[in-house]
Amino acid sequence: MSGRPVKRSLTLQGHRTSVSLEDEFWAEFRSIAAQKGKPINALAAELDSTRDPEVGLASTIRVFVLRQLKAGLG
Repeated sequence: MSGRPVKRSLTLQGHRTSVSLEDEFWAEFRSIAAQKGKPINALAAELDSTRDPEVGLASTIRVFVLRQLKAGLG
């Protein structure tokens, strides 16, 4: 576990973009997408379409993952 973000490509509404997240966040994001029965690109596109334009997509995904994990603990 290096803690360094890893850049990966996503396709959001037909456009390629790259997002840098730590491996642990990528793993949890993939797991959440699978639990919801959605491709990772579809879930990322949903988050992208509802995020504040002042907040980056990587930050939006991290907060989403954190909230999902916290909700599972309740």
